[in-house]
Amino acid sequence: MKIDDKYGYIDQIGRVVIQPQFDSARNFSGGMAVIQMGKKYGFIDKKGYLAIPHQFDIAWNFSEGLAMVKIDNEYGYINKSGQLFIPHQFDFAENFSEGLAMVKIDNKHGYIGKSGQFVILPQFDIALNFSEGLAMVNLDEKYGYIGKSGQFVIPPQFDDALSFLEGLAMVKIDNKYGYINKSGQFMIPPQFDFAENFSEGLAIVMINEKWGYIGKSGQFIIPPQFDFAWNFSEGLASVEIDNKYGYIDKSGKFMIPPQFDIAGYFFEGIAMVKIGKQERYIDKKGRFIY
Repeated sequence: MKIDDKYGYIDQIGRVVIQPQFDSARNFSGGMAVIQMGKKYGFIDKKGYLAIPHQFDIAWNFSEGLAMVKIDNEYGYINKSGQLFIPHQFDFAENFSEGLAMVKIDNKHGYIGKSGQFVILPQFDIALNFSEGLAMVNLDEKYGYIGKSGQFVIPPQFDDALSFLEGLAMVKIDNKYGYINKSGQFMIPPQFDFAENFSEGLAIVMINEKWGYIGKSGQFIIPPQFDFAWNFSEGLASVEIDNKYGYIDKSGKFMIPPQFDIAGYFFEGIAMVKIGKQERYIDKKGRFIY
């Protein structure tokens, strides 16, 4: 929650549990949350105490026991004691996922293990973290997928692509979007003007400038009718109609009518919404809790 440009934390019924005092703050992960004080980032525990002092130029939440931090314009990794576990040496880095982390050095992307040594040498123009055993990479302006050996499982052939989620990945070819399986076969042929990955069994797609939701058969579960739409989170999705956002369930029924200027994802039963310039927080019934 935010008051007078300072961030703090509320619980699920809207009680302030950590007073607003930070210049920015992220959700908790693994018992700690990244906060910003001045121009530096650190970590707090769930009581609001500084677990790791604000000393980093950038910091991300912990994942698989390590967190990516930026020091002196280079990226490295700390452990939960705040000790530098993998020295800052990379031009860019992502958090660890499935035992590996994507890092960038000399304008090429590769993957390191938790020893800090390269498991897959820097060679790709673009790369994402591993998800469901595969990683999306770009080579010579085409996207494909590699396994943890670094070998291509699905050769680079797509004009755009996302990571695998729920067994499928969104890809773009010939200016249309569809979905492939882990063998590279199209399960949903390219037919959409835009698309996102699946979340909670449904995926947002756009046709003729309207957004709707498909199931894994490729059939529309919620017909394209919205001016904009977000993925489902905790059973609800934020959608826009006539410049106002509300929340629908998986049948497409509005559970919270369109009334907000901005409406975020639900996280642990709470979503941030905006009415004008005012930030508020609602529960899943649309009641303001803060």
